[in-house]
Amino acid sequence: MFSRKRNDIAGIQWGNGTSHRMLTEKDGMGFTVAHTVVNAGSESRLQYRRHLEACYCISGRGCVLSANGSEEHILEPGSIYVLDKHDPHVLKADDGEDMHLVSVFNPPLTGKERHQLSADGFSQY
Repeated sequence: MFSRKRNDIAGIQWGNGTSHRMLTEKDGMGFTVAHTVVNAGSESRLQYRRHLEACYCISGRGCVLSANGSEEHILEPGSIYVLDKHDPHVLKADDGEDMHLVSVFNPPLTGKERHQLSADGFSQY
């Protein structure tokens, strides 16, 4: 058994926020848990080709859209979105308040992955 506090873990800047990777591959749990902060008013084009991801919103508001814009899911405290097909997506946080998510990745992240955000493509790792 062990425990950690978010404030004891260095946050990783991912372009439009921070990720505190609470559990990583070295912990041997078979998944990663991260506290993800999405900057208010930001828009991020993302895709995880080697990981499945689920994100549970704990504060703030925003939305996640499919890459082609055909699907939109409103995010608010108590909602979850699931990327079960390595889906390219656009994550938007509403203006005025950062959005906080609990993100779970499978397989686990090493903790060294970094996004390279660009307007013309989907940042991936």
